[in-house]
Amino acid sequence: MVSYKYKLSFKRSAEKELRKIPPPDISRLVQKIGALSDEPRPLGAQMLKGDNRYFRLRQGDYRIVYEINDGTREITVIKIGHRREVYQ
Repeated sequence: MVSYKYKLSFKRSAEKELRKIPPPDISRLVQKIGALSDEPRPLGAQMLKGDNRYFRLRQGDYRIVYEINDGTREITVIKIGHRREVYQ
């Protein structure tokens, strides 16, 4: 089976949010986000209500919200934050 990687991109606001995360957590988040290029819908990813392009992925107390475009094979990270703040 041939595996095609997805291109990863970040909204500017998501990049800023990622930089604010403390060091022990940021490395796990970066690793989880990097793995999305191989498997955009990993075990544990949940589709957000309203649109089937948006997904949420948990990493400890943090959440990664991203959009998948299968046509262009691109993933855009929209928001990264603590679970109590990410959906506001």
